[in-house]
Amino acid sequence: MEKVILIFQILISGLLIALILLQPKSEGLGASFGREEFRFSKRGPEKVVFVATIVLLILFLLGAVINALISLR
Repeated sequence: MEKVILIFQILISGLLIALILLQPKSEGLGASFGREEFRFSKRGPEKVVFVATIVLLILFLLGAVINALISLR
C-alpha cells in the first residue's frame, strides 16, 4: 500500500510541476508595481489549468496525509 501511495505522489507531483510551469506569468506581483493590465476573471485554457492545479494540489496533500498516517502504524 505504501508503494502505491508513493507512486501516486510522484505522478501527481510531476503533473503539478508541469501545470505550475504552464500558468501565465503576466499577472500577480507585477500588477501591484504599475502594470495596467488587470483581468478579474480567468477564461478558457487559463481557467482549466488553474482549476487543475488546485485539484492536483489537493490530491497531493491528501496523498501526503495518508502516507503519514500509514507510516505511523
